[in-house]
Amino acid sequence: MKKILLIGKLNTVVNETNRFLSQYFHVQLCSENAEVLEGMLKIVNPDLVFISLIGAYDVDTSIFFLLSDKYAHIPVLTIGTKEESERFFKYYQEEQFENLIRPVENTDIMEAVCRRLGLEEDMVEREAKAESKSHDEKKRILVVDDNGTALRTIKAMLEDTYEIALAISGAQAMTSIGKKRPDLILLDYEMPVCDGRMTLEMIRADEELTSIPVVFLTAINDRENIEAVLKLKPAGYLLKPPVKEKLLSEIEKVLNVG
Repeated sequence: MKKILLIGKLNTVVNETNRFLSQYFHVQLCSENAEVLEGMLKIVNPDLVFISLIGAYDVDTSIFFLLSDKYAHIPVLTIGTKEESERFFKYYQEEQFENLIRPVENTDIMEAVCRRLGLEEDMVEREAKAESKSHDEKKRILVVDDNGTALRTIKAMLEDTYEIALAISGAQAMTSIGKKRPDLILLDYEMPVCDGRMTLEMIRADEELTSIPVVFLTAINDRENIEAVLKLKPAGYLLKPPVKEKLLSEIEKVLNVG
């Protein structure tokens, strides 16, 4: 499956677009902040960027310069009303960007995405069905870490065995969980703004999510820190950077597989 980075405010339109595209592509949500976007571009390495202009009157316009200057090889689709779209046309590089005017049907979105990716729609649908069947047989793991290198490393360790979702913050983790429930969460304990403890509290605050096992990843190996981690009663914890064999063993133990 091709990878799409979906940028925009979390509203009904973005959620519906996400649900539709996720049937056929690997979709990763991202906020319309240039710094966050650049980090996600490096982590996800998307085949296409899809920007929702719905309600984006205060969007960080530097994302357009970032895409055209550093990522001109990645095609970009935007979607918005005529009024919303006209505000941003001046930032577009003609060949890289294409805009869809709302209202627009999902069939039109699919056609535009496939055209920009150089794909046949029926081939995409067949591949999606085959991958969906494969994913149904795999456990889903959500990896949460503000460090892009750590995310890429863990993904490479696990993606042959598990379906992997990535998040670079606690807030993005909650969005990912809402999109598709994971079987296990690997959670960085030391994150800025919303750290691992706060993220775990948000997860446990939802009765429907409390049964999801959470394994903490921590880079601080001292007694006080480890005791603080264990007080939260996670399903397990591992020191960073994780060793592949230990990581796989801990996951198998927690999920009771293998």
